Amino acid sequence: MEIHYLTAEGKKELEEKLQYYKTEKRKEVTEKIVRAREFGDLSENSEYDSAKELQAQIEAEIAEMEDILLSCKVISKKEIKTDEVSVGSTVKLYDEEFDEEIEYKILGTTESNPAKGIISNHSPVGNALIGKKVGDKISIKLPTGAVNYKILEIK
Repeated sequence: MEIHYLTAEGKKELEEKLQYYKTEKRKEVTEKIVRAREFGDLSENSEYDSAKELQAQIEAEIAEMEDILLSCKVISKKEIKTDEVSVGSTVKLYDEEFDEEIEYKILGTTESNPAKGIISNHSPVGNALIGKKVGDKISIKLPTGAVNYKILEIK
């Protein structure tokens, strides 16, 4: 079973989303199915088919959220290392190609948001950084080409 790393805030948000899906979303889709059945013949009822597809999607999302919560490890601030990169670390890097500093926070896949500088420990960059120390240089092969970073700071 895969371990899903979450911050305490991320776990709370996921629990709230799960509760919303189990109560409100399920109720909404059940109402859509009931309304669609009222249109008559189910074999040619696109509203019914659409509502059943939505129901299957919501149930799949509920199952996924439950699986994540069952197998999650909450990252506590005192567990985050500053001597080497780990899940929960914020890493300042020097990008040699663009001569600029960038910063990434490494979290689990559930909370990753690359647009906000939060990358997954399973992403190519996140995975390559895990276990590295300040001063280490890394080269990461990406679909767009190789990138070269030097680790400046871990916090």
